[in-house]
Amino acid sequence: MKIRRALLSVSDKTGLLELARGLAALGVELLSTGGTAAALRAAGLPVTDVSAHTGHPEILDGRVKTLHPRIHGGILQRRDNPADQETCRQLDLPPIDLVCVNLYPFESNPGIETMDIGGPAMIRSAAKNHADVIILTDPTDYPHVLADLQAKGDLPHAARQALAQKAFARTAAYDTAIAAWLAGQPAPEVPLRYGENPHQTASFRPAVPPPAEANLATARILHGKEMSYNNYVDADAALEAVRELHATPAAVIIKHTNPCGAATGITLAAALAAAWEGDAVSSFGSVIAVTRPVDLATAQVLKGRFVEALIAPDFAPDALAFLQAKSKDIRLISLGQPLAAPLPRQLVRHINGGTLTQSADLGATEQWNNVTKALFPDRLRALAQFGITVCKHIKSNAILLAWEYAPGQAAILGMGAGQPNRVDALRKLAVEKARENIALRGLDAAAVLADTVLVSDAFFPFPDNIEAAAAAGVRHIVAPGGSKRDADCIAACDQHGIAMIFTGCRHFRH
Repeated sequence: MKIRRALLSVSDKTGLLELARGLAALGVELLSTGGTAAALRAAGLPVTDVSAHTGHPEILDGRVKTLHPRIHGGILQRRDNPADQETCRQLDLPPIDLVCVNLYPFESNPGIETMDIGGPAMIRSAAKNHADVIILTDPTDYPHVLADLQAKGDLPHAARQALAQKAFARTAAYDTAIAAWLAGQPAPEVPLRYGENPHQTASFRPAVPPPAEANLATARILHGKEMSYNNYVDADAALEAVRELHATPAAVIIKHTNPCGAATGITLAAALAAAWEGDAVSSFGSVIAVTRPVDLATAQVLKGRFVEALIAPDFAPDALAFLQAKSKDIRLISLGQPLAAPLPRQLVRHINGGTLTQSADLGATEQWNNVTKALFPDRLRALAQFGITVCKHIKSNAILLAWEYAPGQAAILGMGAGQPNRVDALRKLAVEKARENIALRGLDAAAVLADTVLVSDAFFPFPDNIEAAAAAGVRHIVAPGGSKRDADCIAACDQHGIAMIFTGCRHFRH
């Protein structure tokens, strides 16, 4: 059966343009709604708005747009039923042969306005009439369906039925999520695009009730692709790190759960620019969280830069429009509330055979013991506190070099993460990245490194770390202390004129 007309209306626009281009090349007329129609037009594809097709405008803020006889009559008419065909001829209800719909993201953002009504109705209509209508609800099905249409002009009945079964399973899961939310019950799991790797499945189950503080479960995804497992993990890492900098304009850039860039600034734009410059290579394809609503100046910092997701308390309308035009893929996530100091909580990790629980690493009382002959200057204490705050979000063994890129404004100059030994994290990673960043700015390395603060998340097991720091030109160190060789490390600092603070508080992160 020839596909003459397709209705495309999707929240997740993954694969949309490839499907639409393929259908248009086959001579299929494209009907669409709202943002989907705008995306198709922006790609230069001919598209008819549903409101033009039905002759009736969208009403009630878009609540009613596809609930119309010209839509459902087009979908549900039986092509081999003469009475159906005569009725549709008399009422001018042209057939719709393919329906591609996915739903408002209720599972990840539950609420009255994210309860999709028109979408499930179209899905169910098309799935019921799958003998005559192809129903697509999963972007992973687009390529093989399009390939069949290009090669054969149609789909076999078994393939249509399989798509219909998937469609009814999707609306059933969607309705179950809504019913559970209305009953105040734990939300069902939300399927994600994939796990850590594409061959792994994954899901997300929002907490009920949700946390009182800003969190990803109640955040709204304003734009971009569906979230994957890694996106959620990195987004959570970014949010937890930036939350501790809530008192000032700040940005944290996360790559594989580690802060590769972090900075405070007089403005949010200045903070984001400084954070990006901390490691411009690693920042490519990162997840970013910021402490203030994104304004246009901040959005423009990302011009020409690829980012997976940007998380903020909110987005100014012009900033949102700029970022939406910048990329169809970037996930723009609005927390819907200001950031505040993190609340105490329990962290749970599953291992094979059991569950581990611990309190979050918040609010530990830190000492400030100057253990060396050289005195740690008061003017660098705020910089040191920034370094401690960020360093505890870096995977152990963690070393961070913090610097003032502008008066009173702090940023990562270099960091080393996740190494089996601390001296490699210091010498081979943090110091080398710092030197690279200093060279890119055309600054004097000796002057800059002498005014940085090196922060270690745990004690130095040997004085070789001190020797490496001294060789690099570092003159200020903050560490927990507590090693059997603390005396050797202090002696090495004294030998090189390094000021070292012991805080008495370790911040391992595994």
